[in-house]
Amino acid sequence: MAENKEIGAPIGVFDSGYGGLTILRDIKQRLPQYDYLYLGDNARAPYGNRSFDVVYEFTLQAVEYLFSRGCRLVILGCNTASAKALRSIQQRDLPRIAPSRRVLGVIRPTVEVLGSMSKSGKIGVMGTRGTIQSHSYDMEMAKIAPGIELFSQACPMWVPLIENKEYDQPGADYFVKKYVDMLMAQCPDIDTILLACTHYPLLADKIAQYLPSGVKLVSQGPIVSESLADYLLRHPEIESLCSRGGTVEYLTTECGGNFGELASVFLGEQVEAQHITL
Repeated sequence: MAENKEIGAPIGVFDSGYGGLTILRDIKQRLPQYDYLYLGDNARAPYGNRSFDVVYEFTLQAVEYLFSRGCRLVILGCNTASAKALRSIQQRDLPRIAPSRRVLGVIRPTVEVLGSMSKSGKIGVMGTRGTIQSHSYDMEMAKIAPGIELFSQACPMWVPLIENKEYDQPGADYFVKKYVDMLMAQCPDIDTILLACTHYPLLADKIAQYLPSGVKLVSQGPIVSESLADYLLRHPEIESLCSRGGTVEYLTTECGGNFGELASVFLGEQVEAQHITL
């Protein structure tokens, strides 16, 4: 892809579906001055059970599309894409297609602060099957804080509950309690649990009901937004190219009307989305 030379560009935020909207919401609160372009690959979601190769292919298509729309910095607001595609895109594709542009994920910044949140050194990680099976959190934690022990639990029913607007209904309690109990059975000394899927903050209230007293529940949005603020401070060559109009534009591979209806659940406000094809 040819380098786009214009000055000024939105910050891109990509997710396989809707969960990245919780990341975007916190980024906007922390850094309201910038322009943002959100892309949800809703027509092909969820990514959680797809193979590494397919997730990589789909994520690269999305990144290239956001680059074509002027983004010089793209945040993968999706744990599955961060786990299965980020490293390949950073190491193999960016030097070839856009050497001056950057793609960041949500796993590394989360791990950088997660260890300090636990007193026992025993941390639970709840995510999609794809994120858990990638062992990405285990590998990053081993590099950054090898004394921390992670216990992982896949929660394959949580995203469908959320995207079918059942997350706050009584029927969701069975699957929330089931996965929380399975995690805590691995180690009763877990004192911190990471919601390693950007959908899961919508279930936080229900999850908290089934946690032992004193166990801390951690969402990624505030962590990622603070990490991005720090990144822009440390990389003025990127920050100076980010346009500052305080705008947000939403793109989806699904019907725009369908996206807007569910996006309002994540954002707490009505939005309109443009349909695009990857």
